[in-house]
Amino acid sequence: MDFSEFNFESSLQEGLDAMGFEQPTPIQEKAIPVILKQRDLIACAQTGTGKTAAFILPVLNKISKSGKTTLNTLILAPTRELAIQIDQQIQGFAYFLGISSIPIYGGGDGIVWEQQKKALELGAEIVVATPGRLIALLAGGKMDLSTLEHLILDEADRMLDMGFSDDILKIVNYLPKNRQTILFSATMPPKIRQFSMKLLQNPEEITIALGKTATGVTQAFYSVYDEQKEALVKHILSQKEYEAVIIFASTKEKVKSIFKILRKGFDVEAFHSDLEQVEREKIMSDFKNKSIKILVGTDIISRGIDVVGIELVINYDTPNDPEDYVHRVGRTARADMEGEAITFVNPKDQYKFRRIEELIGMEVNQMPLPEGFEKGPEYSRNGFSKKNKPSFKQKNHSKSKFKRKPHPKSSHQKERNETKNNQSETSQKPSSSKFSNRKNVID
Repeated sequence: MDFSEFNFESSLQEGLDAMGFEQPTPIQEKAIPVILKQRDLIACAQTGTGKTAAFILPVLNKISKSGKTTLNTLILAPTRELAIQIDQQIQGFAYFLGISSIPIYGGGDGIVWEQQKKALELGAEIVVATPGRLIALLAGGKMDLSTLEHLILDEADRMLDMGFSDDILKIVNYLPKNRQTILFSATMPPKIRQFSMKLLQNPEEITIALGKTATGVTQAFYSVYDEQKEALVKHILSQKEYEAVIIFASTKEKVKSIFKILRKGFDVEAFHSDLEQVEREKIMSDFKNKSIKILVGTDIISRGIDVVGIELVINYDTPNDPEDYVHRVGRTARADMEGEAITFVNPKDQYKFRRIEELIGMEVNQMPLPEGFEKGPEYSRNGFSKKNKPSFKQKNHSKSKFKRKPHPKSSHQKERNETKNNQSETSQKPSSSKFSNRKNVID
């Protein structure tokens, strides 16, 4: 089907045509009719499937058809980055509609706080908020939610993991009981289903590609000792002039450490919670514009950021939760493009990686360490390796200067080609121009 079959208002359809939207993704095709029917909905879809547009478009259509200018929709998101992104997408879709939205989030200074309060006083049809900041505004009597018709929870599993369940329930107490509630989640553990029973009434359920990584991702891993990770990440980044790379680490302290290691030879920035909001926005803007090539961060950037053309994701640390792996890898190969995902697996994290393989339903290809590296630990899919850890000796890298020049005939490039062949990826590496040909997936 195509978007015209949803019978959207002409002004909204005009915007979709202008943005090049032709055919809906599976989650859009299934969720949009349910939302248009005013039914409560639980939808489970991984990142990169177009789920944000799946709930924004029908809501915009209903607001446009009603002609009302009062507050109509509240969207809750776990992080300020996701709240800002959703707000930006609403502005894009609503360009021809005259519908306004306001992002409400914490982390800014007093000026940001005053700007948010003033924007609420001027009015908007849609508010996109993080739970903590919204609670503060509600407690101060700065919002009237009596006209609200839609409550949308995006990344609900993440909000519960971050401890927002009590805040969400407090917010719900301010809302009209007669409303439509829509819950989107990337995973559907029992706690989400139990929580949804407190908010939704007789909801329909939709599940799309739960726990699967995008087909365009070439996945591989190295079995390494922690002492080898520093040289290995430098080696990988020195093999090609990457335009966009994300390196995920387990803690903000590790993020800062990797940044210090790489900044001498690469165009890199660190993204973590210790940065001021204005700094975080500047870094994310520069990364989207490709003026920063490499971004190092925690799982705070594994969900919600919408950057086209990320060629490589490196898991410097194996994620604790298998679902987090899916979200990290989901930063690349978006909109039916191609990308690479490489994970460093140390001996103590082997069981975590086996759980990841179970979730995604495939065995990820192991790559041999490049020439000049001491042999890494033995990787076992049947249990922990009992081989004693050898003394670490790094050959030919202690005085190396890693320069970002392409090496088309390098051993690492050959390894990546072998990985692509093993995963039935026969297409050639896309050129940088391909990343500008964005399709209709917005998440």
